[in-house]
Amino acid sequence: MKHSVKVTVLDKKLFPELQQEYLADPKSGACPCFEVGDEFLFERADGRDDFWHFGQDRDPKFPCAEAWDAISRYIYTGLQGGSIMTGWTRDERTMIACCNDGTRPVIFKIERFDEPEDERERAWLASRDFTHGQDDAYTGA
Repeated sequence: MKHSVKVTVLDKKLFPELQQEYLADPKSGACPCFEVGDEFLFERADGRDDFWHFGQDRDPKFPCAEAWDAISRYIYTGLQGGSIMTGWTRDERTMIACCNDGTRPVIFKIERFDEPEDERERAWLASRDFTHGQDDAYTGA
């Protein structure tokens, strides 16, 4: 089965009071690397390996190494067909995560897509329930 992962920028936050108190440039503002709605598609098949080549002269061009460091493990897991967040999100193929910038975080939706390559994989995928409800939720406790 082939897998791809799409990363979508859902939101950008800004905490000016924290920037004022802690940053060398207290008026840094919101993250300049991403805009809400930006999408990045990662694939690993047919000789293409976006995970290892994201920042080079290939698409997707992911503009921030810090954000990449924060979310790349979810992208890698999805590209391998793994569950990104079992028991935390309603669909274990989806993860909501953010970058490490505490004064101007960017919120990402990371989604795994499955493409069956034969009837056996198609049947397995059709029989699988990737959803979780409140009773299944992992709360960290």
